[in-house]
This record gives sequence, structure tokens and C-alpha cells, in this order.
Amino acid sequence: MKLSEVKQILPTLENVEFQLENGTFVPEHFHVTEVGIITKNFIDCGGVIRTEKVVNFQLWNADDFEHRLKPNKLLNIIKLSEEKLGIEDFEIEVEYQSETIGKYDLEFNGKTFVLINKTTACLAQDACGIPTEKQKKNLVELSVNQTVCKPNSGCC
Repeated sequence: MKLSEVKQILPTLENVEFQLENGTFVPEHFHVTEVGIITKNFIDCGGVIRTEKVVNFQLWNADDFEHRLKPNKLLNIIKLSEEKLGIEDFEIEVEYQSETIGKYDLEFNGKTFVLINKTTACLAQDACGIPTEKQKKNLVELSVNQTVCKPNSGCC
């Protein structure tokens, strides 16, 4: 989800809610402690230099159980970060801590923002040496060898 989409959704909400892909909700007293831009410069295993940019939201739970982040407050934080940091309309990556700091993609299900698990992938599969997936065949479709081994024929 891009930053512009979040900015369009926020004014339509009464509360800002996040939940994990497994359905578990981020506690409603969370804080957005950072809104920023992360630039990643790297080289993939095929030798191609790449640059990725994402808008970063960091969610944090404190012990202030009465805290509730309202949509307008988050919208103001986003606008300030755009103004001060020059943030553009990039995809959003959310950092949220469970056992360790996790990074998530973001979607909206019509009511809540959903933290989508991220996965790794090879960006240079043609240069990486990963074999292409073998074509799967249904055993029923395989032709049967005409010289079938029969019991007591001595071929087995």
C-alpha cells in the first residue's frame, strides 16, 4: 500500500487499528514512533546494483493504556514528515515488535490496516543458479511401458 492510499483512508476512520495477518490486533494503545523514508542500496547475487525506497511506520506499545492514536493525528504526523523529510509516495513498510522487530507490508481490509508478512526472494534468479521448477506430471497421464513385468516372469 502506498502512502497516498493511507492518506485517503485516514479521514474516513474513527480509530486507527492495526492487526497482524493472523488476526491478532496490535494493542489499541500503540504509538507511531517514527514515520520516515528508508533507502536501501545493495547489490544482488547477480551483480546488479539496486536501490529501494519505502516509507517506514514504526509501531510501539507503551504502558500508557489510555493512549489512542486518532486518524487526524496520524495524518498530521505524515504531513509533517512529507514536509520536513521530502517523503514521496512510496510503498509503506511497517516495523512492529513481537519477539523481534518484524517488517511488514501494509494492506487495508475496509476497517483495519493489516500487517502482511514479508518474505525474502532472489532478485536475480537467472544468475543465481536456482534450477527452474520441474514440470509436474500426473501419474495417470504417463504412458505405460508395454513390457510390463508380470509375477513369476523373472523380470523383477
